Formats: sequence, C-alpha cells, structure tokens
Amino acid sequence: MDTFDLIAAERLRLADALDQLGPDDWGSPSLCQGWSVHVVAAHLNAPWSASLPKVLLAVTRSLSLDRGFDRVARDLAGRLDPAACVTGLRDHADSHFTPPGSGPEAPLTDVLVHGADMLRPLGRSVDVAPDALTTSLRWLAAGRAKGFVPRGRVDGLVFEATDVDCVAGTGPATVRGTALALCGALCGRTAWLEDLSGDGIPLLTARG
Repeated sequence: MDTFDLIAAERLRLADALDQLGPDDWGSPSLCQGWSVHVVAAHLNAPWSASLPKVLLAVTRSLSLDRGFDRVARDLAGRLDPAACVTGLRDHADSHFTPPGSGPEAPLTDVLVHGADMLRPLGRSVDVAPDALTTSLRWLAAGRAKGFVPRGRVDGLVFEATDVDCVAGTGPATVRGTALALCGALCGRTAWLEDLSGDGIPLLTARG
C-alpha cells in the first residue's frame, strides 16, 4: 500500500478513537512533556491549519525548533477545540503534506507516535495496520529521521518487532518489543522502555 494511503487510514482510525474521549480526557497529560491530549491533537492538525511561513516565524522567534513547534501547537489548541481537531484529521486525512526535506514516512510516524502519546496514558489504543508500523520502524531505525531520532541513537542497535515481521537496524545489540513500543522509544518516549527487552536496552536508555 502507498505510504500516503497508510497515513490516511491511520488518521481516520485515530479520529475514531479520539471521538470516544470524554471532556476530562482532553485535558489529561500526554506522553509529550508539557502537552495535554488536546495540544497533541492540535499539533497533528498543523500541516493544514498552520501555514509554513507562520511555523518558520515561530521557530525563528523562539530560537529553537522544539520551542517553535510548541508555540504553534499551543496556538492551534487555542483556536481548535477537541471536536475541531478530530474533524480536521478526518477532513484532511488525504493530505500529502510532508515537512521540508522529509518524505511521507514523517507524517505517518507523526500520527502513529502522537496517537499513542494521547491514548496510552488513558489506557486506550488503536489497532494500527502492520504495514504502517513496519514503514515507520524501518525509517526510524535507519537513523535518518531528522527531527524524530537524534543522531547516534540507533548506532549499533538492531530493533526486532515482536508483533509484525520487521527487523531493522544494524549492530551487535538488539532491542525487542512491539513495533509501536520501538517507534515510541526511538522517538524518546521513555514510557515505552518498560515494554522492551534485549541486550541493547542499556545503550538505548543511555542515549535518552
């Protein structure tokens, strides 16, 4: 399946899951430090709700990519209520936007990891398509996912998924777990480390 088709399917799947959240859930902390579930959902709407010039201006004024994205996400959360965030995911599921210098693997990984950022703390999940998980894991493990995986985090490590047919990366040490847990850990979500095993865990943990 085409990667953009995978993105569309996962956006719709996530929208269905978010529809089940109650008012209190939207204000709950996500796995993204400092972001509520609502702010994460707003961030996922940025490709069609925040213009590239506005994002670049926020980054320039903040003197930091992360702080710039934080400003944009919080601004969007102030303009888009939870229902609008869900509607945006549905209405723009077929968006082909990709960040400058990145391919479709970036927005696919964004919706998978951020979906889990919102749902895992609430004890919820979605059944992500195996092809989507495999595509994101291979991209992250290759070490070229700028903005997602810091340089050097994957060096010397093999990532072995236990729920889909995917082994990615090269090296003498192995990290095992579900593909989503591996993707989350590679993107710096320490909450996923407890779901992983293998002799590569100390090395991955030491790299943050």
